[in-house]
Amino acid sequence: MSYSLAAPTWGDEELAALQKVIDSGFFTMGPIVSEFEKQFADYHDKKHAIMVNSGSSANLLSVASLFFKQNNPLQRGDEVLVPALSWATTYHPLQQYGLKVRFVDIELDTLNIDPTLLRSAITEDTRMILGVSILGNPAALDVMREIADENNLYFMEDNCESMDAEINGKKAGTFGDLNTFSFFFSHHISTMEGGMILTDDDELGEICRCLRAHGWTRDLPEDSKLFNKKENDLFEAYRFILPGYNVRPTELNAAAGIEQLQKLPEFTKARRKNLATFTSLFADDERFIIQRENGASSSFCFTIILNPEMKLDRSAIFNALKDAGIGFRIITGGNFLRHDVIKYYDYSEASPIINANIAHDYGFFVGNHPFDLTEDIKKLYMVLDKAAKETR
Repeated sequence: MSYSLAAPTWGDEELAALQKVIDSGFFTMGPIVSEFEKQFADYHDKKHAIMVNSGSSANLLSVASLFFKQNNPLQRGDEVLVPALSWATTYHPLQQYGLKVRFVDIELDTLNIDPTLLRSAITEDTRMILGVSILGNPAALDVMREIADENNLYFMEDNCESMDAEINGKKAGTFGDLNTFSFFFSHHISTMEGGMILTDDDELGEICRCLRAHGWTRDLPEDSKLFNKKENDLFEAYRFILPGYNVRPTELNAAAGIEQLQKLPEFTKARRKNLATFTSLFADDERFIIQRENGASSSFCFTIILNPEMKLDRSAIFNALKDAGIGFRIITGGNFLRHDVIKYYDYSEASPIINANIAHDYGFFVGNHPFDLTEDIKKLYMVLDKAAKETR
């Protein structure tokens, strides 16, 4: 593959950090995880960071934590507004905790939830808005926060695809009551596998820590409000208070994360430079619909929707990309309503789902990486231009 969907971003620094952990002989969650959590929270100006083994687990714990709040907890049967286009594990925790899912269509040019549809989508059962910033492009997070506050709703951000993006200088992944991130191989920083939850809420932070490791009290502070500590006997060291999981990261993941986080600003700068090149070539070409930047994108990748009005031969264009060695795939997970698993959901559609279907049927993305891709992007445009002309 000459132009791949993903590329490694590790250098000697990450390998040295891993070797240091290996030499220590201590691998399970410990002080290096705590240090990475502190640095990640500081980077985003948030009080609490809870590292887990994936962004999917971060979503799971975040949803779960809202069921165990002392005041105003979520209940089974409560409703959550979600975009029709996202990754599967944006939605699965909602189903697993018995929540009703209400799908809202997206804007075709941003690929994010259409904020103009949100207020009318709210019903008497709605308790939360789940915002997702698709592939580096910030959703209308400020608007969603405002609507949530106006209606006494929780607001959760799935920011697994958009680390380091911003709206008016405020980082994506900091607008929600709970905010999640992913450190998978192809994402903005990589810890092999890993994820993070950010929150300013002390109670939610403690609940997430408890749920992360068996539902026990061991990782909670001495002055925790979640339980009344008894005498420090053998039982107290293994005291379970919530129905938790084991989704802990390792010291190896965190060691790599510390090194990657230091590189993130330069990674983002390089991605945005590539985005400028891509936009300069594609923005005025009516055959291709690309993402309209909302705020400052951290440009996970480059999305392209073949304009259905142009009646281009999608199969021929995809074959041309394959022949040119250019990797591509469906935009995130496409329209989630089109997947077989939807039969297990209690769901409704707030309005006709039109744009998510267009993105599903005519859209794809190619990779962006934190190094110069000028020649690859030029080649991409040449291949698509030629294929589009030949298939009309």
